[in-house]
Amino acid sequence: MSQIPVTRPPPSPRFTPKQGQYLAFIHAYTLVLGRPPAEADLQRHFCVTPPSVHQIVLTLERAGLIHRQPGVARSIKVLVEPEALPPLSPSPEQLVKSSVQRY
Repeated sequence: MSQIPVTRPPPSPRFTPKQGQYLAFIHAYTLVLGRPPAEADLQRHFCVTPPSVHQIVLTLERAGLIHRQPGVARSIKVLVEPEALPPLSPSPEQLVKSSVQRY
């Protein structure tokens, strides 16, 4: 009697909710604009300082979640399968403010 091999799904990537949002943003930006974001784009979306963005990019790279080419601008590539990424939350700047008064 032969046994049927059991296939297991690959382990899900380990990242924090914040890291997941950065990964989801990089993925979505690349899909929509056809090129990866610059660190300045991440800074604007997440309303954080340049050193904060750079630190998270380095952390994502060390964790094997993204790959960058040294010396090449806009070279961030997400190494996580799109299905494993969380939905992208809107940035604080995307909240709609209305000047219409309620009755």
